[in-house]
This record gives sequence, structure tokens and C-alpha cells, in this order.
Amino acid sequence: MLLSFSRRRFAQLLGAATAALPFRGVDALAAAPGDAAVRPLPFPKGFLWGSATASYQVEGAAKEDGRGPSIWDTFSHTAGKTHNGDTGDVADDYYHRYRDDIRLMKDLGLTVCRFSVSWSRIFPDGTGSPNQKGVDFYKQMVDAMLEAGIKPYGTLYHWDLPQTLQDKGGWENRDTAQAFADYAGYVASRLSDRVKHFMTTNEIRSFVELGYREGIHAPGLRLSRAKVTQIAHHAVLGHGLAVQAIRAKAVRDTRVGLAENPTVTNPALETEEHIAAAHKAFREENAMYLSVIMEGRYTDLYLKQLGADAPKFTPEELRTIASPLDFLGINVYAPTYVRADAGERGYVMISPPSSFPKMASPWLTVGPESLYWAPKLIHDLWKVKEMYITENGASSDDVVATDGHVYDTDRVMYLRNYLMHLQRAVSQGVPVKGYFLWSLLDNFEWADGYSKRFGIVYVDFATQKRIPKLSSQFYAEVIRRNGLG
Repeated sequence: MLLSFSRRRFAQLLGAATAALPFRGVDALAAAPGDAAVRPLPFPKGFLWGSATASYQVEGAAKEDGRGPSIWDTFSHTAGKTHNGDTGDVADDYYHRYRDDIRLMKDLGLTVCRFSVSWSRIFPDGTGSPNQKGVDFYKQMVDAMLEAGIKPYGTLYHWDLPQTLQDKGGWENRDTAQAFADYAGYVASRLSDRVKHFMTTNEIRSFVELGYREGIHAPGLRLSRAKVTQIAHHAVLGHGLAVQAIRAKAVRDTRVGLAENPTVTNPALETEEHIAAAHKAFREENAMYLSVIMEGRYTDLYLKQLGADAPKFTPEELRTIASPLDFLGINVYAPTYVRADAGERGYVMISPPSSFPKMASPWLTVGPESLYWAPKLIHDLWKVKEMYITENGASSDDVVATDGHVYDTDRVMYLRNYLMHLQRAVSQGVPVKGYFLWSLLDNFEWADGYSKRFGIVYVDFATQKRIPKLSSQFYAEVIRRNGLG
């Protein structure tokens, strides 16, 4: 188990990671003879710096203290569904080690932490009688964060649907939306005295399309377009119902939002016509998720193109989906690019060349300007007054060097460049209030199992030893400066 680290000891560990490198730090580089002065890139006073994770990816303890099975338990235990047959049975053993990991967060300087609640740890059968041991775990874990001076941001659904609800149709069944709202309201009633920010769902797009269309995530189905669009509607309806349930059950000052991964439509060139095309594209490419949540209507073009496959809905459901939010969280990783076009859409998506740079995950193309354009386009389109980057980070082929350290220079490069573009956004008045790095720890990366590492702290999954990476030092310095050098 990880030993307790003092701030000084943590700095020693991180400092040792660069001892062998001829690096003098950004201040020294800025003052080097003959170099032009480097302008600091500050973030606003009070900007929040944190990390993010999800219950099934880190907790382990899959069969302890009354937790019921989720679709990810079933999926990961099905032969051929995950890399090397990996499961989240143990993961990072965060269920037992959270106090040590929270100590790591504190030593890094984190001021906020995003976690998710396991639905089947609270309601083992999805509905019915709550499991008090599950409730107690989250109360104790949140209390440990608060004691460390870290504000908790809770996500109520990060893909781990109780298996009993999947057996009844999962998100194909409209009843699941109501069951989710009932669960969300219950959790808010028990935790909102401690947790002041709740996100209903994480990445509706991902769990709908990867789980029900492509079949590469739980529950592993490949359904027709008509069924998938109806599932997407049930999911955004579940979000809206959950917003209403949280407001009804939580203490008065609780703030409600969601975390979504919009398709980020970067303009091919920053010229007037391509920027205008990027605005049109953002709204249309996110029509079934973020756009309907923000506007309470599906775009005409979306419904027209679906034809008979369009979802069935009522005006009342649309009003529920558009229940007002206090903030919006967005997960930003890879870019898409668009150019202006004279056709009906007003834009065309550009297919990237095979040479486009990627991180360790094949899907993770590198487009730092996405962290500018995602919040910028949202602010322009919907005048959102409070946003958070609820996920951003990168996979790397991390290895422990012979000196015992992990030199993830590619992740440092990725984070530095993305954060530069986020700073550009906030400096222009885009109201991003905080950033949650994905992730503090290497963890179970869904179908990729343990083959892809996203953490800034290395985890030896055989021993559960934690090793801070070079990127930990980078992030700690960003937090200390509240900006980039």
C-alpha cells in the first residue's frame, strides 16, 4: 500500500525524475542569454485544478459490501471483449486505498476532484432498497477529500448500468431513464450536504454509440440506426429527469450539470468563413446530445436526415431534456476539422491523413486547439456562463526506467500544448472555471483493459505501487503557478 507522502517527499520523488535531464525549468529557459523573454500564461485567480476518474475504472471491490453486478462486470468477464481479458475486479483498489490516493492529490496541489458513484453499489438491482454500505463508502471517501481541502464533484452515471436493468432492456427501455432519475435523486439526498456539484451523466455519446451501435463497449450490442437514435433520446431524457430529481432532493445550494464529449469542430483555418462553418458544424454534429440538451429541440437537419429512423418523442420530454443547468462540463481529447461549403449543411468534415499525430491510443489524435474551440463554440452558441473541462489527458506507452522513474515526455508535451489553448480561451473571457485532468492514476481503460495508461501516476497493477511520473511534476508546477511559464 502507498505510504503517506509529505509535500516535501512528493517533491523529492518528482524532482528525482528529472535529475538526469539537462532541464533548468521554464524560468531558467526564459532568462537564458540571447533568448527572448517568455511571457507567462496565467489562469484567472481561483481557477480550479483537479483530476477525474470513474468508479468501475478504479474502485475494484467488485463483489464487496453488497455491490451488485453492472454491465461492465458482465462485459469484461465475457471472453474476447477486453484486452487480455482484463476486468475491473481489482483495478486500482481505490475502494481500500482512497485515503492514500487522496493524499497524493493533496501533495500535487489539487483543489477539486471528480469521481463517479457506482449505481449498483447504491442500488444492487438498479431499483428497490438502497445498500447502506455503498452510501457509507461514498460519504467516507468524500469526507476524506474535504479533510484534504479538495472539493468533490460527483458524476452519477459513468457507464456502469446495473446488469438487472440491462436484462430489462437497458437504455432501450424508457423506464431506465426514470430509474436513473430515482437513483440520482436518492444519491443527491444523501451526499449533497457534502458534494455541492453533481454531474448527471458522463459522455452520453460514448456509452450509446460504443455500447449499442458499435458493440465494442458494454453491453456489446450492434443495433439498428432507429434503435440507437431512440436509445440516445432515452439517455438525454434520463439526464433531464435526473436534473429535476436532484433539484427536488438535494440541499438548496446544490449545483447541477453534466459531462459530455462533444464532437469538437475546429475550423480548418481561422478565417471568417471557416469559423462560421465550425459554429454550424458544432451544433449539427452534436444535435442528438448536447444541442438538444441546450436548446430543447432536435435540429431540423438532424430529423430530416434520419427520416423514419428519427427518435419518437413528446414536447414534454423535450422540455425535460432542456431542464436548466448550473454549469456544463466538457471532455476534450481529439479534434475534428471542418471547412466551409456551399451545400445544405454549410460545412464539410475533413478526414485526417494517415500521418496525423496520435498518442498511444489510436483514436487519440493530437489537436491542442480543441481546448480553445470546444468551450469557445459552446459559449458563442449557447451563452453558457460556467464551464469546466471535466476530462482532458493522454495515453502514453509508459515504462519504468532503470532508475525507477517514468519519463512521459509525450504526455507533458500534450498537456502543455492543450493547456496553452485553454489559457487562450479563458484570457478571451470564455467562462471556463476549472480543469480536471484525466487521470491521476493509470486505471482500467474499458475495452483496452490495462494496456493503455492515462495517469500522471504510474500504477503497478500487480503490487498496486504508485510511481509519480514526469507529468506529475509538470502538473504540480502548473497548479503552483496557476498558469504556464
